[in-house]
Amino acid sequence: MISILIIIVAILAVAGLAYLIVNKLPSKLKPVLSILLWIVIIFFAYQIYQSIMKPIHFNKKKRDLYAQVIENLKTIRDAEIAYAEVNRRYTANSQELISFIDTAQFAITEIKNIVVTEQRGRITIDVEKRVVDTVGFEPVINRFKDRDYKNMMTVPGTDAKFELKTGTVEKVQGVEASVWEAKVDKAVVLEGMDRDLIRQEKEALGGINVPGEFISVGSLEEVNSNGNWPPFYDGVKEEQEN
Repeated sequence: MISILIIIVAILAVAGLAYLIVNKLPSKLKPVLSILLWIVIIFFAYQIYQSIMKPIHFNKKKRDLYAQVIENLKTIRDAEIAYAEVNRRYTANSQELISFIDTAQFAITEIKNIVVTEQRGRITIDVEKRVVDTVGFEPVINRFKDRDYKNMMTVPGTDAKFELKTGTVEKVQGVEASVWEAKVDKAVVLEGMDRDLIRQEKEALGGINVPGEFISVGSLEEVNSNGNWPPFYDGVKEEQEN
């Protein structure tokens, strides 16, 4: 809207000065006004260029910032999934999550079928049973090699922390499931950039944009460990906005 107004004002101003030069001013003043007209043309051309390029630069910087934020959210997601694999629940304690990566181990199991003899009344029969044996352990930290998990809770480029919450939802009637969510307000990530463009970004509906006010992963309303970002942030090819 602002860009359109600038263009309209520029056209009217240039047209007005041109009309004055041609029809109203004495000949001796025309050179001076001609120079003034060129100055005005250059000024408004620059303003129009800036109004066009501002959202382009905004979107480029936004995508770069979002990519860094999303990498941390992916690490948080993987940490929560690993934590739940061992503990059967998620955690909202970020330090506990980091300590878990440093110290915990996954049990390596082996499933096999064995035949056992059972006495059923006066009859002895052989019964095949499935047995799960623990054959070893794997440190959780092995899954996080070359990942900066110790700083995963910090929003890149800021001193802010991701908001991490857990809860429960009824997965089926009478059965509750643990859920979690990590998120950050877009305004925190885009701090210092154009306020109008930030406001527009927070109203984005999706598609090639991150929808809504937050960049988030997980959900407190359903069993879901997905992020709300579009596929190209995961390396999936998709047409991006200009």
